[in-house]
Amino acid sequence: MDFFKIFMFLFIIIANIIGFFVFFKKKSIYLSALTILCLAIVFGGAGSLLAIAIINDPFAIFFGLQIGYILMINGVIVLLIAVLKTVVKKINSVM
Repeated sequence: MDFFKIFMFLFIIIANIIGFFVFFKKKSIYLSALTILCLAIVFGGAGSLLAIAIINDPFAIFFGLQIGYILMINGVIVLLIAVLKTVVKKINSVM
């Protein structure tokens, strides 16, 4: 089971690094959050296929769903930070 935890952390780190590069290339934190949310679907499916191939059990698909769930929470947190940043920027421009 430690093998799958390593893959889970690897997928999470890769998704965040890709989101980080998108942020610095496009200068949009909203696009970065959208990228992480889209990668949640991609990496969730990849994790499911990987677990099914290794374990040979249909219930291994839940491993990929767990990766997708964690990455979706991560993407929502980035999106909330983006909204908070925008609200603070609007408040500071009014004052």
